[in-house]
Amino acid sequence: MNMHLPSQKLEGLAPVAEPEADAPARPWHARVPLTRLGLVALSLAALAAFVWFLVERANAPGPTAPPSGPPSVSVMVPGQVEVADRVRVTGSIAARREMPVGVVGEGGAIVAIRAEAGQYVRAGQVLAEIDSGVQRAQLAQLEAAVAQADADVRLAQAELDRALKLVERGFVSQADIDRRTATRDSARARAEVARAQVREMRERIARLSIRAPEAGLVLQRMVEPGQVVSPASGALFRIAAGGQMELRAEVAEQDMAALSVGEPVSVTPVGASRPVTGTIWLLEPVIDPQRRLGTARIALPADPSIRAGGFAVADIEAGRAMRPVLPQSAVLADPSGSYVYVVDGENRVVRRDVRIASISQAGVAIGEGLSGSERVIVSAGAFVRPGEKVTPVLRT
Repeated sequence: MNMHLPSQKLEGLAPVAEPEADAPARPWHARVPLTRLGLVALSLAALAAFVWFLVERANAPGPTAPPSGPPSVSVMVPGQVEVADRVRVTGSIAARREMPVGVVGEGGAIVAIRAEAGQYVRAGQVLAEIDSGVQRAQLAQLEAAVAQADADVRLAQAELDRALKLVERGFVSQADIDRRTATRDSARARAEVARAQVREMRERIARLSIRAPEAGLVLQRMVEPGQVVSPASGALFRIAAGGQMELRAEVAEQDMAALSVGEPVSVTPVGASRPVTGTIWLLEPVIDPQRRLGTARIALPADPSIRAGGFAVADIEAGRAMRPVLPQSAVLADPSGSYVYVVDGENRVVRRDVRIASISQAGVAIGEGLSGSERVIVSAGAFVRPGEKVTPVLRT
């Protein structure tokens, strides 16, 4: 049902414009406010500028590194200075002449110990005693046999004397005289045999006392009271003859020629607070073919710090000579031996094998391999290689 409003009720209202059928539609920017459009445009421009900056930065070339030259190394020209050629050797302390003492007679049980290790003894002093009760009983028996033999000799001599007085009267024949003379001589012989047996037994008893063959220092006692010993028991005591000790120093083959008998040596036993002065008394003529070492025997004075079997270090001054001296940082070593690096005329690294003469607080004295006029690399030697070109910097 169509309903129509009365025309008088609409009189106070504004007329509503009707859309024109032929009017064109407005574009989108005409419908958007101007402020919003400006913000979007600015954001897009900023984004484009940022992207362009990143692309340009990625394509830009990096900073060019300066051209690198040969590495710099510190060198020195050592020259030559007068140094004392010192040979440092090591070795063990031992008796200069060691004497083992054992059983020389019959064996038996040890009944007394008369000497201890570390004690000085005189020649013939009793070190230990073996039980001699049986031997002393046999000695008493033999001494009684001597007395009996002497009595037989006296009786035979008396009978012979009486017979000699009667033979002049013809009561005793010459044959009876000869028989009595033989009886007397037999008695004398039996007496001598008995005396010899007594002397033998006394010697056997004396050998039951173990004595020092020479005066010296007792190094070891290897027997205890009650122990049963025999000649097969081996050494019971060890004595350093005269108490003399020595250092048996091992010396490199090339250093043996620099040593001489009678040369003083400074010896420092391990643990000692001060060195002692010894003397080379023998240079053994044999070189160990495997280790290429010789032995120098150094006589040592009596000192409480010197003990047999101990270890010691010896410094031997083998003369003075003009030699190049380098700091320890310049001398390197490998299985082939000691060497240094020098810089030749073309500033290239060259390996030079050397022989060390001595080492002291002043540095390392070179015995062979350098004349002293070379440019020796002081440091960084472990970081260069033979043939490498370097820039030498002379150390002042």
